[in-house]
Amino acid sequence: MNHRLAAACALLAMALTACQPAPQAPVFQATDITGAAFARDFRLTDHNGQSRTLASFKGKVVAIFFGYTHCPDVCPTTLSDFAAALKQLGPLGDRVQVLFVTVDPQRDTPELLKLFVPAFDPRFLGMYTDAASLAAIAKEYKIVYQKTSVKDADSYLIDHSAGTYVYDAEGRLRLLIPYGSSPDLIAHDLKTLVGAS
Repeated sequence: MNHRLAAACALLAMALTACQPAPQAPVFQATDITGAAFARDFRLTDHNGQSRTLASFKGKVVAIFFGYTHCPDVCPTTLSDFAAALKQLGPLGDRVQVLFVTVDPQRDTPELLKLFVPAFDPRFLGMYTDAASLAAIAKEYKIVYQKTSVKDADSYLIDHSAGTYVYDAEGRLRLLIPYGSSPDLIAHDLKTLVGAS
């Protein structure tokens, strides 16, 4: 009799467990690329001279964007949109790290990055490396960049990929936010990731 009672209790427990709603996956407005087998890590130097990898920012949601300081439109717009999004987040914005990686190591010195990037938000970091390492990182991140409108050695534009990769607080790649996304969309997705950490 006791065996039957125990079996009935076990079946009841399993039935009740099955009735519990499964935890819902977060709903993002940007492109969910969770599980992608690229953009796994980097080694870069920030504009303060400190060597950084993705693990340096564990515990924070990380947004990484590739651009250059002489960019006439895409880069300042993206940095402005992320600054506005972090402002919407209020104190939660401190749990997000925005990284701006230059694809123009020839002109973007640490000093210039230090002037340019934090002007949008003091928490933002400009990142750089040498040309050879940049090429390897670009391959890992599936981004492209190429000089155009070259007038002389120091006067040119650069065509480059314009999306922003976003990692969760555990360092897992989660999102690709397309260029032109509104601060509202960016804030929504960053808040979702911050809330999940």
